[in-house]
Amino acid sequence: MGTNYQQERSEGVRVSDAWHYRGLKTVILENKKIRVLIISDKGADISSFVYKPTDTEFMFKTPWGIRNPSNTVPSTGDPASVWLDYYEGGWQTVVPHGGYPSEYFGADFGIHGDVNNIPWDTKIIKDSPEICSIEFKGRSVRSPFEITRTISLKAEDSFLEINQNVTNYAEEDLDIVWLEHIAIGGSFLSEKCTLSLPNCTVLSHPEDVDKSSKLKPNFSGEWPMVDLKDGSKSDFRKIPGKSDRSLDMAYFTELDEGWYVVKNNELGISWGVEFPNDLFKYVWYWRNFGGGYGYPWYGRCYNAGLEPCTGWHNGGVEQAEKNGSAYFVKAGETVSAYIKAGVVLDYDEEKRKNPF
Repeated sequence: MGTNYQQERSEGVRVSDAWHYRGLKTVILENKKIRVLIISDKGADISSFVYKPTDTEFMFKTPWGIRNPSNTVPSTGDPASVWLDYYEGGWQTVVPHGGYPSEYFGADFGIHGDVNNIPWDTKIIKDSPEICSIEFKGRSVRSPFEITRTISLKAEDSFLEINQNVTNYAEEDLDIVWLEHIAIGGSFLSEKCTLSLPNCTVLSHPEDVDKSSKLKPNFSGEWPMVDLKDGSKSDFRKIPGKSDRSLDMAYFTELDEGWYVVKNNELGISWGVEFPNDLFKYVWYWRNFGGGYGYPWYGRCYNAGLEPCTGWHNGGVEQAEKNGSAYFVKAGETVSAYIKAGVVLDYDEEKRKNPF
């Protein structure tokens, strides 16, 4: 659909791909309840998710914000900093290499692969007051994978429906780590928030991830209590404030169902995600609560990354192959996922039910 003669509306669902932000093509998808910004020229990242009635931003935003990769030459070739230099927060789909730098079938991959700093194709496929759908398509530079991401919004909904396909165009079978890198923050996240999950096992990272880390390494136990290094326990149902000054990684696995909810008990609204837990067998929990000293955070950031993933921990495909959590994709095969994500009202934490 061209942008010159697209119907403009002031009610129902609206979508437009005729925008640019800092030189990057940007899609705006909205209805009377939510407004979503998707940076199609940078990985189809969801950079903003605002609940209009309370003007609440759910996405974490880095202090440096959105940077246009075409305007900057990295000062070094460090395999982690190239991705982090351009990380604006929000939500990235990471395929085929979720995790820290390593070699992938002979290719040198930096942190979280190569699809988040490149432009994706954009196509509006439904545009009516009742429902709008837009398709994003990207191809990995150093691997033979194509990702198709169709995001839909209905007139009365406060959440997105996302259909994703990952296709292996190689003539050989390959392993992947597929990560939905969702970082929650903005004006929504605070120490008034609580986290709800179905029954699951909690794993902590095998070693400290930062000098501010507080979780006891190599912990494994039932949700929600987790051992700390000082001998005390942390109740993972509670989100610490920025004054906690900690940075940790934990992982949820063996989930009875595929969902989680973060509720702000002061605002009375929640963020919910539903995902296929037969595919995403883990949820990474990136606890960046005012810690993370030195590059890139310098103690400035406050966010909760709750990230469905096919494998663990965060060492990429090479590590996932060693621990048996890599996801096997046959030559020519397409792997699909259906995800719901967005604002949930009146969530009852006692019932611990799927928010959708």
